[in-house]
Amino acid sequence: MKKKYFLNANIIDPKNSIEEKGGLIIDENGKIEACGKKVNQNNIPSREKYTDLKEKYIFPGLVDMRVFVGEPGYEYKENFKTLSNAALSGGVTSVVTMPNTSPIIDNVSIVDFLKRRGRDKSKINIFPSASLTKNLEGTNMTEFGLLQKKGIIAFTDGIKTIQNTRLMSRIMRSAFDLDCLVMQHAEDSELSKDGIVNDGIIATKLGLQGISDICEKIIIERDLSLLEDFNCRYHISQISAAKSVKAIKNKKNEVDFTTGVSINNLSLNENDIGEFKTFLKVSPPLRTEEDRLALIDAINKNLIDVIVSDHKPEDEESKRLTFSQAATGASGIETLLSLSLELFHNGSIKLNQIIKLLTSNPAKILNIDKGNLSVGNDADFCIVDLYKPWVVKEEKMNSKSKNTCIDGKKLQGIVTNTFVKGEELFKI
Repeated sequence: MKKKYFLNANIIDPKNSIEEKGGLIIDENGKIEACGKKVNQNNIPSREKYTDLKEKYIFPGLVDMRVFVGEPGYEYKENFKTLSNAALSGGVTSVVTMPNTSPIIDNVSIVDFLKRRGRDKSKINIFPSASLTKNLEGTNMTEFGLLQKKGIIAFTDGIKTIQNTRLMSRIMRSAFDLDCLVMQHAEDSELSKDGIVNDGIIATKLGLQGISDICEKIIIERDLSLLEDFNCRYHISQISAAKSVKAIKNKKNEVDFTTGVSINNLSLNENDIGEFKTFLKVSPPLRTEEDRLALIDAINKNLIDVIVSDHKPEDEESKRLTFSQAATGASGIETLLSLSLELFHNGSIKLNQIIKLLTSNPAKILNIDKGNLSVGNDADFCIVDLYKPWVVKEEKMNSKSKNTCIDGKKLQGIVTNTFVKGEELFKI
């Protein structure tokens, strides 16, 4: 690999407090050799060719903490190859995959298979998570220690929640002893039973069973209370409501934990469902505009640490059904950055804060050296034309399942190039 020089770029790297105009040098091994304002045309060899980025932006490769992939078992929805292509087109270079596959990622042999398949087929960095409980049944814990030694980065039951309080306390105790990361999808299953959309006017209008925001708040308050005795590494996968924000704020100074939010809940509300748009059937459900604004305010007050895509590909046959029968989930990894940038363009959140929640913050929570442009690290980064307008078109998406929430939406800011370990793997 030849050295690569990128000049005249706007560089944002929250971990290293870089927000300046400068350049980036990639060495022969695909590592970052230099980054920042000191890299310019005056201090690189005159014989070397360079890429003039003409004030485009360089961000560290995004780290997406919540991604569902179809392998093994559901390859017809998504596989490592199509996931990689979708991720790269959105500037995402590292993902945490959920254990909700077939078979469930709950034992060492499945982890070995998953790592081999990811290594052979994926172009991005795959960090697999395993289930908290065997077969996602919420009764018996998995072998945290053995799974962690095999490279499991976190434990979660994915779209399911640990309902049993005694079991949750045991999980936290084991996670504390082994220094494991627990990621919880917060939803009380009894209160949300048969629910489909946010409990409110829209649910009544459409004649659909609602899911109250109390379902989320109850689990959050329970788990944060347990953390007082077993302060393990604990992450709330995503919140959706103002009541949850309040519960988090009340505990933020008492116990250590982190919180995520789906870009769906940051950018859309229940009114977007319209006349039964099943592609907007997600979990947690889209809530009120007041809830959405409360989530944005929580980011600005550092109460939310991470933005995730909650990428959950579903084939068309699973979505082209009645709202009650349609599968839950949306494809979102390739629009994660552009949709997040909408919050910058409309003045809701500062650009540096958005990039922080998409790069260095998730990497810090996961204890991985990704999401930054530190010298000596793998050159995982994306180049972004921050002000270029474009339209989301379902047929042009790279994901195998094209169940996007925002087909036809006009966005501003698009990834033009993505590099992993110094190699250009995506170009617009």
